[in-house]
Amino acid sequence: MSAEIWVYIDHFKGNPHPGSWEALGAARAIAGQTGGSVAAVVLGAGCSDLAAEAFQYGADRVLLGENEALDDFRVELYTDALTALAAESHPAAVFFPTSSRGRELAAMCAIDLNTGVIPDAIALEVEDGRILATRPVYAGKLLSKVRCDADPQLVTLRTRAFPKPEPDSGRAGAVENVEVSLTGKGRTVRVDGYTQPEAGAISLTEASKIVSGGRGVANTGSVTPPDEVRDEKEKEIWRARQGFELIGELAQVLGAAVGASRAAVDAGYIPYEHQVGQTGKVVSPDLYIACGISGAIQHQAGMRTSKVIVAINKDPDA
Repeated sequence: MSAEIWVYIDHFKGNPHPGSWEALGAARAIAGQTGGSVAAVVLGAGCSDLAAEAFQYGADRVLLGENEALDDFRVELYTDALTALAAESHPAAVFFPTSSRGRELAAMCAIDLNTGVIPDAIALEVEDGRILATRPVYAGKLLSKVRCDADPQLVTLRTRAFPKPEPDSGRAGAVENVEVSLTGKGRTVRVDGYTQPEAGAISLTEASKIVSGGRGVANTGSVTPPDEVRDEKEKEIWRARQGFELIGELAQVLGAAVGASRAAVDAGYIPYEHQVGQTGKVVSPDLYIACGISGAIQHQAGMRTSKVIVAINKDPDA
């Protein structure tokens, strides 16, 4: 394999997803083994600054496809644009960050390009001229090495599984503006607005430190609910929320994000957007602190690749 590796730069309104730069660094490492080159692909509207920034993170060239119809992410239109470019230029591989947009786009591009996609890779190597990706299977209990024998090879890379390269302000180049081919697909979808993240909140999937709580945070001992809280279930939820306030305070001190187990979310202790696990978010922080979490395999599936795991629990088998 000696041809070009493409990296799709995922972004929201020109603000890059950090996993995009990690994917560029991974592509740079693979290209170093094969003698190939790396191209960043930026799609959207008003993204010229983002395209120029991609050079600093290791891109040899940058393809910028701008169209007002791409101002909002609509996967059908983005698939049209990316598959048309790939079909014309024949890259050896296309890397995507494992964000919600990246996963969806990679899957639909694989269908249109008649190839396969390797999801959620945590390591990459080259074997017999093909990319060999390591990914977790069976809820993270095993690691599988997977190869795609069709071209281009599409791979999504787990966020924070690969080091983010340091930007080199001395690297620059001329951005190549390319025409994007768009059909009518996706034009029936209209984006009226976006959910705004909580002010000052740290994204779970991007956090280097996470403090998570489970059902055990409801056992706050001597904490007494106010008189108006009379129902036993309401008392449990009240105590649990006091426990999560402590978790939030610790997270604030550490500069960490707040996570939770599914049991805590299902019990109403904390909103779903904090859920870590097989049916929640998959995270790979440097430090994961689990408070009152039993550690079911479904939860481990979402945080097993954390670098350091600290369990705070009275249960020695947690």
